[in-house]
Amino acid sequence: MELRWANKALSDLTRLYELLAPVNKPAAARMVQALTKAPVILLTNPRIGEQLFQFEPREVRRILIGGYEVRYEIQGSIIYVLRLWHTREDR
Repeated sequence: MELRWANKALSDLTRLYELLAPVNKPAAARMVQALTKAPVILLTNPRIGEQLFQFEPREVRRILIGGYEVRYEIQGSIIYVLRLWHTREDR
């Protein structure tokens, strides 16, 4: 398996950091580090996340990391991290 980040997911990381950094820069850095590290578990357990059937026939799933939701898609041997946000955000 291979893990790839979509541009929107990378933009989400930047946006989340910029929201938190003015309040607490070290916490913002830890949050980004945790969110970039967590999807690595998907390389050995790609279907660990809850499947989101509204995206069928695509296999889109989600995992929760602390208060953050990470959506990803499995395409063959590639896992794409699609989007991420704080669960308190209006999505």
